[in-house]
Amino acid sequence: MSKVEVNLTFPRKKVSVLGAFIDVIDWDLALRKIKTWGNNHDSRYICICNAHSVVTAARDPEFYEVIQGADMATSDGAPVAWLMRKLGSTGQQRINGPDLMWKYCAQANQSADWPSIFLYGAHEETLSILQRKLADQFPHLKIAGAYSPPFRALLPHEEVSTIKRINDSGAGVVWVSLGCPKQEKWIAAQRGKVMGVMIGVGAAFDYHAGTIVRAPLWMQNSGLEWLHRLCSEPRRLWKRYLVTNTLFIVKAIGQLIRKNY
Repeated sequence: MSKVEVNLTFPRKKVSVLGAFIDVIDWDLALRKIKTWGNNHDSRYICICNAHSVVTAARDPEFYEVIQGADMATSDGAPVAWLMRKLGSTGQQRINGPDLMWKYCAQANQSADWPSIFLYGAHEETLSILQRKLADQFPHLKIAGAYSPPFRALLPHEEVSTIKRINDSGAGVVWVSLGCPKQEKWIAAQRGKVMGVMIGVGAAFDYHAGTIVRAPLWMQNSGLEWLHRLCSEPRRLWKRYLVTNTLFIVKAIGQLIRKNY
C-alpha cells in the first residue's frame, strides 16, 4: 500500500476552538496515525493544545499559523475538550501529551512494528532518568536516541547537526519537550527536515522522569490539573493559568453565545 493510500484511510474532522482548529479524534485513531506516519518516516508535526495554546493562538498570528499547519492538533486541556463537546463533538476526550506519549510507549513495547522513538528536550539529568524509567517500564521499546539541547536558540550549524542526529538515529517518532510555544514553533520549522513525526508534549518528560509531580488522577479527570501545576510553580505559572484561563472562559462563553444565536 502506498503512502497516499495509507493517509487516505484517515479522514479528518476539526472544530474551531476560539479560532484554532482542533481535531475531533480519539486515542486509537491518534495512535494509529502516529504509528503509520512514523513507519513511513513522514515529516509531520502534532500540536497538543490546551487553553493556554488556543488563547495564545488567538493573540499571536505566528503561533496561530503553527497550530493551523499541524498535521494533528489534539485537545490537551480539559477546558478545550469540554468546549468541543459543547460545540457538538459529543464524547470528545482529552488527548493530552503525557498520556499520549505513555500510551504510545506501551503499544510500541508490545509490538515490534511500531517505530522507534527519539527524545528531544528537557535537562540532561531529566533525560537520563527518563530513559532509564522507560527502559525499565517498557523493555522492548526502541529508543533510537536522545538529546538535551541548550536553552538558547540553536546556531545554524547546531540546527543542521541536530537534524542530522535525529535522522541518522532512524527514529520514526520524535517526542519534543521544550515547553509551549517554543516546542510548537520548533517542530513546525523542522517539517520537511526531520523525517519523522514530531510531537510537542510540554512537561511530559519531567512527569515521566518524576522530576515534576503530576496531579492526582482525580484532579486530572476533574479538569483541575492546571490548579495542581499552578500550586506547584506559582511564580512561574500564575500568569499562564490565571490570566489565560480567565480569557479562555470569557472567549468560550462568547463563542457558545454566537453559536446559539
